Amino acid sequence: MKRAILIFLTATAMILAAGAGAKPLSRIIAELGLSPEDFQLMGAASRQLVVDDRPVVGREATWENAATDSRGSVRVDAVQGDCAVLHHTIHPTGAEQAKLIGTRLCKGADGVWMMTP
Repeated sequence: MKRAILIFLTATAMILAAGAGAKPLSRIIAELGLSPEDFQLMGAASRQLVVDDRPVVGREATWENAATDSRGSVRVDAVQGDCAVLHHTIHPTGAEQAKLIGTRLCKGADGVWMMTP
């Protein structure tokens, strides 16, 4: 359990540091071993966590790409204003262990919910 928390915090810090260098989330995901289609499925699963235009803390969704054998799950850990703090468990194709990352799902001015680092 401590190792999983350490991995999650390390991954979150890496994503935040990468975001500071203007690295797009899609690039970060690709470096984790996911395809563009995997990333789209991951985003769609994240948007399923919004109910009645609000993210629901504790709600979970899963995704799977039969073409790449990658799969994952996402959970809302917290809501901060118009953003949800998300916890992803990702199983990229060929990876021996799951990868844990943290992202945010934020509502834009246009009302669309988008995943961000």
